[in-house]
Amino acid sequence: MKKSKKKQASNKAFMEYVAKHNCCLMSHSSDIVSSSCGGGVQAHHLLKPWDGFRGMGMRASDNNCVPLCYKHHALLHDKYGNEDKFWTLFNLPENYGRGVSQMLWHNFNYGEPDGDC
Repeated sequence: MKKSKKKQASNKAFMEYVAKHNCCLMSHSSDIVSSSCGGGVQAHHLLKPWDGFRGMGMRASDNNCVPLCYKHHALLHDKYGNEDKFWTLFNLPENYGRGVSQMLWHNFNYGEPDGDC
């Protein structure tokens, strides 16, 4: 018997909503990594989602996204790789990305005003 797979959420409108925000690291300083942003903002799919799952070779559902500028997005994927440790380089908690994503998803769905990342 074939095991059914949970379908991941796909939401283009939310992805566009996330990309319209400033980089979520814009106002956070780091002694290790330059906090100045560079390039346009992209919706980064969390490596460790707050909702659902992420299997090998798969990205998280669209509701698990945070706004990152091109520079920080590239640093995360190309240099650091470990998302939880990446946030700590900016003096943020390991679960920072999950909290930002969850807040944006809530505000998007309930029409509440956006807070700063």
